[in-house]
Amino acid sequence: MTTPPVRTQVDDHVLQLTNLDKVLFPDQTTKAELIEYYLMIAPVALPHLAERCITRLRFPHGTDQSSFYEKNAPAGTPDWVRLAHVSTQDSDIAYVVADQAATLVWLANLAAVELHTPQWRTTDAPSSGGPEDPIALAGPDAVPATTLVVDLDPGPGITMHQSCQAALMAANELAAAGLLPYVKTTGSKGLQVFAAIEATPWREVVEQVGRLGALLAGRHPDLFTTTMAKSSRTGRIYWDHLQNRGDRNTISVYSVRGRESPRVSTPVSWDEVAAVGPEDDLSFTIADIPGRLDEFGDVWQALLDPDQAAPLPTWPAEPGS
Repeated sequence: MTTPPVRTQVDDHVLQLTNLDKVLFPDQTTKAELIEYYLMIAPVALPHLAERCITRLRFPHGTDQSSFYEKNAPAGTPDWVRLAHVSTQDSDIAYVVADQAATLVWLANLAAVELHTPQWRTTDAPSSGGPEDPIALAGPDAVPATTLVVDLDPGPGITMHQSCQAALMAANELAAAGLLPYVKTTGSKGLQVFAAIEATPWREVVEQVGRLGALLAGRHPDLFTTTMAKSSRTGRIYWDHLQNRGDRNTISVYSVRGRESPRVSTPVSWDEVAAVGPEDDLSFTIADIPGRLDEFGDVWQALLDPDQAAPLPTWPAEPGS
């Protein structure tokens, strides 16, 4: 027997929360606990979500059942939920933009466990069009990126220690080129390194991050691969530069992941990364985040400072390319 709907008020909006006792994760975490987490984390997460279109991964029957990605705002979206219209090659999409805690609670009530965002913000879009014109992802007026991401996707046999060593190598290269790197867990198996950049056409970001990956793969062929094929990833870390495409989305910092337990894509310090040994792990669940915030605060807060943005570096192309 499920619990009856509960009416509550968040940010002056009345929401009806349903099936709060529904188990969403195999470890018995319920929808109520997911909602409670997103409400708790809202003051910290919202600045990172600000002006970013959200692609949701929804698990209506739990994370051990079928799921689906959702880009367009669903039917019945409240009129107070902010939308951003984006033009792709195939269609126009009305994305949800989270600018208040009520939006995160509403999404969690829909079992939108995962929140994915691009490397650009709605405010980065060229200002030549009218306020109601959709943001373009293609063409000369495509929205530019203001962050870059190095997505380190470990293949079979890779330990967290090896992923951490790879992240440190990536960070050293970014720092040497004038950027300030930040790192987070993905909430799955890998790590992602971010840096703020001056507004840059996203295709240039894809190219330069790809070049850097090729350089590191050339120096450390036993650790990195830039080949997408799964067969090339065993014992190596895939350097996924394509996450910088304007039409791609990356798991947002502080988002929950749809796994066996509610693991979180968690910002970590470089000291934590450096301290991970061969037998260690580096993962956190929704139960760990309040204590981390009490102890460390938001270790990614400085990434939001506009003064952090630096010009996109250039790296040499592979010989013969």
